[in-house]
Amino acid sequence: MVSQTKYFLFFFIFLVLSKTVISARKPSKSQVKPCKNFVLYYHDIMFGVDDVQNATSAAVTNPPGLGNFKFGKLVIFDDPVTIDRNYQSEPVARAQGFYFYDMKNDYNAWFSYTLVFNSTQHKGTLNIMGADLMMEKTRDLSVVGGTGDFFMSRGIVTFETDTFEGAKYFRVKMDIKLYECY
Repeated sequence: MVSQTKYFLFFFIFLVLSKTVISARKPSKSQVKPCKNFVLYYHDIMFGVDDVQNATSAAVTNPPGLGNFKFGKLVIFDDPVTIDRNYQSEPVARAQGFYFYDMKNDYNAWFSYTLVFNSTQHKGTLNIMGADLMMEKTRDLSVVGGTGDFFMSRGIVTFETDTFEGAKYFRVKMDIKLYECY
């Protein structure tokens, strides 16, 4: 009986110490500061019949008619990205990729694109993907990698619609916060 009590006491102390060690390793709840943070503006001009020279994106599929929210429409783009709201400003990057509308009962799109930088300030790429819940004021997409100045970067891009002129033109403010920089 004494040996069983001794084992029980040993086991109890082991559990208490284990829990203490485990709880001592809990991650901090404080916010990590980004290693790089900058704001860019993404400009999109949808192809129409009369604007071949200015178009920076084109729908390659039409919605199949499942709802009123463009569900199934796929758009590919090669859009200019500037450091200010002015479309006429010198682009600091190109956003090249696609998005498709993926919700039948509200406007929602899924983006996958690469920001291609080739300026005096930055060279390289950032790969971005995620859901754009268009009816929200801000939306977060993931930075899933990069090259050059952004080698293996990870982070968040916060989208905020800056201007929307129907299907013809929109501008999105991109607040880019990188948490892994090499």
